[in-house]
Amino acid sequence: MSPKSPKSGPDVAIKVLARNKRARHDYQIDETLEAGLMLVGSEVKSLRDGKVNLTDAFVDMSKGEAWLQQMDVTSYVWAHVRNHEARRKRKLLMHRSQLDRLDSKLRQKGYTIVPLSIYDKGGIIKVELALVTGKQDWDRREDMKKRDATREIDRAMSSRRR
Repeated sequence: MSPKSPKSGPDVAIKVLARNKRARHDYQIDETLEAGLMLVGSEVKSLRDGKVNLTDAFVDMSKGEAWLQQMDVTSYVWAHVRNHEARRKRKLLMHRSQLDRLDSKLRQKGYTIVPLSIYDKGGIIKVELALVTGKQDWDRREDMKKRDATREIDRAMSSRRR
């Protein structure tokens, strides 16, 4: 039996580098998945320093490949000439079956793919993607009502326990 790779398995430490807080507010999440990113060295250093902005980022499919666009990775201070462009397209690394399924979903009206978070998983930078549809204003109000109701219930239960 071959030993497990140190970069896989349930006991691998995951360090979240950035979250897209607006995505959960603006979109209804239907499905999530994990993908790798094709990066250059200075991007990895900047990501590990937390110098990334996911707010406007989205995934575009072209020629059977997935590309993460509009993700802003600030240039690394010590990289000199070999620095990267801040908003360049970055290729996503996924299995062919995942790419084909996502491509068919994107062709349906109203679907898009946005990144939810970027994290370091056992020394490898990964991105959590979500297949989403846009929320209407009434959806957001419903979410706020549910959140307020659960907060009230929690308050009532905590005061009751005393």
